[in-house]
Amino acid sequence: MSGRPNTRLADLFGLAGWSKGELARLVNRQAAAMGHLQLATDTSRVRRWIDKGEIPRDPVPRVLAALFTERLGRVVTMEDLGLVRHGRAGNRPRDGSAEHPDGVPWAPERTAEVLTEFTGMDLMLNRRGLVGAGAALATGSALSSAMHDWLHTDPVLAADAPDLHDPLRIADPAGFDRYEAAPIGWQEIEALERSVGVFRAWDAARGGGLQRKAVVGQLNEVGGMLAYRHPPHLQRRLWGVAANLAVLAGWMSHDVGLEPTAQKYFLIAAHAAREGGDRPRAGEALSRAARQMVHLGRPDEALDLMKLATSGSGERLLPRTRAMFHTIEAWALASMGKGQAMRRTLGQAEDLFVSDRDDTEPPDWMQLFTAEDLYGMTALAYRTLAESDPGAAVHAQYYAGKALDTRSDARGRSKIFDHLSMASACFIADEPEQADRYARLALMSMGSNSSLRTWDRLRQMYRLTARYASCPRIRELREEIELALPKGKGKSGNSALA
Repeated sequence: MSGRPNTRLADLFGLAGWSKGELARLVNRQAAAMGHLQLATDTSRVRRWIDKGEIPRDPVPRVLAALFTERLGRVVTMEDLGLVRHGRAGNRPRDGSAEHPDGVPWAPERTAEVLTEFTGMDLMLNRRGLVGAGAALATGSALSSAMHDWLHTDPVLAADAPDLHDPLRIADPAGFDRYEAAPIGWQEIEALERSVGVFRAWDAARGGGLQRKAVVGQLNEVGGMLAYRHPPHLQRRLWGVAANLAVLAGWMSHDVGLEPTAQKYFLIAAHAAREGGDRPRAGEALSRAARQMVHLGRPDEALDLMKLATSGSGERLLPRTRAMFHTIEAWALASMGKGQAMRRTLGQAEDLFVSDRDDTEPPDWMQLFTAEDLYGMTALAYRTLAESDPGAAVHAQYYAGKALDTRSDARGRSKIFDHLSMASACFIADEPEQADRYARLALMSMGSNSSLRTWDRLRQMYRLTARYASCPRIRELREEIELALPKGKGKSGNSALA
């Protein structure tokens, strides 16, 4: 017992709207359903958890996480409730302060547990058809501050986690009732690695909505596998699979508008990659969180995350990966209207991409960043800058054209983005007929794509059509967009076409 109030639990308890007696009864009922018939929680115990910081014994924290998850309609973990014991010397404070949001970074041996717990809750919400309503998105600056020292130190699992030398050692797993830990071999890991490639290809072609649940389920299985301590070379590969799946789960969640859930997966991916000794992969996971921040209109926080992603990736960062990082920075700078800095950053990205040697095989997670992606991101940066500097529109048209000339049909979502970048740039450049053609090409493909981000980008383009509303062709386009757009609210919380 810390003697201090558990502010995390208190805040969520207030949101849930229970009385202390009601929560005690719910805990007893849920625990009994899980087979813990002897549990007898009362009002005074609930009061001690909240007012005195007492951490109840297992299974109560897991029961509470399940209850709050169902009540609030979003994933709530034991970490979120402040109910995880941290007795290791040298730990940084985990009191839920701004400097350490959501217990970041958590202890190394907790990563598999956090992964399994979070994916399990996510799948439970998925089954109930709930969304992440009411969840908070941590700021990029707070995350980068919390993770800076952790990411800049080399991961040494042998010194900071359970013994890896005994391949038969099982390390305090997240819960055997969720997965029976057992050894696997390199054949199973190769099959898992191939499945990541299948999921990536589907996401690139059709968007994240249709396969998100499958990816989260696969990641949950991998979390269970990680509870069994395999020989180091297999354990590292398994952490790599976990990192790749967590990035995909985060990207798919971002693609369908589950922003706090996406951010949590990006953080889990960074932890998993670092545990596997792959600091560049951890940096790339954070770069995804930065792209998310730009999309949500928080470019300054994106730049904070990109600084951490770059510096924390170490010296093994390949030129192509650095080029990709620079394109994200350039998009953030364009969103802030900093044209000169954006152009300089894009120039560095192009130089780095060209300098990448063909004889160096990029990691599998970088193989989707090809020349057309460089062109597409460059077009997006110029198109974004053109909102404040219309002269940039011509450059956006040029690079969007190069992207479309080389973009494979298998990259359906990216092709939609290219068409929308081109259409927006044409509207800004006072070429409505050209804009109409590209907008219709995008609109034709969007019905078969599950990405809500494409609709967000379409809304941005729609606003540019207003000055041409008297033109019959554009008026017709506007009506088609109004009919096609999903009803409800966009990412900013405004009405669909506000």
